[in-house]
Amino acid sequence: MELGFRSAGWKGALSQSIESLKAQRKTKASSAYGSAYRIAEAYAELGDKDQAFQWFNTAFEEHDEGLVALETDFALDSIRSDPRFAELVRKVGLAH
Repeated sequence: MELGFRSAGWKGALSQSIESLKAQRKTKASSAYGSAYRIAEAYAELGDKDQAFQWFNTAFEEHDEGLVALETDFALDSIRSDPRFAELVRKVGLAH
C-alpha cells in the first residue's frame, strides 16, 4: 500500500489495497484474508459505487462480520445517499 501511495497518492494506495485483498482471496481460505467488506469499503472510498455494492453483496453472501459497521463506517459516507445503501442496511438487518 505504501508504494501505491508514493506513486499515486491515496487513490493509488486504495487501488493497490484492493488488488492485494483480491489476491489474498485467491490464495487463502480464511475469511480474515481478503475481506469482501474491506474491498467494498475501498471501492466506496475510490468513488466506484457499482463495484462497492457488488462487493457488499458478496460480503452479505459470505456473512462478512464487517457488515455490522455499515451505519458507523465513515469511509462509506460517500455512498449513504445511494438507494442501494438503504437496501443493504435493511437486508443486513440493521434498519431501525
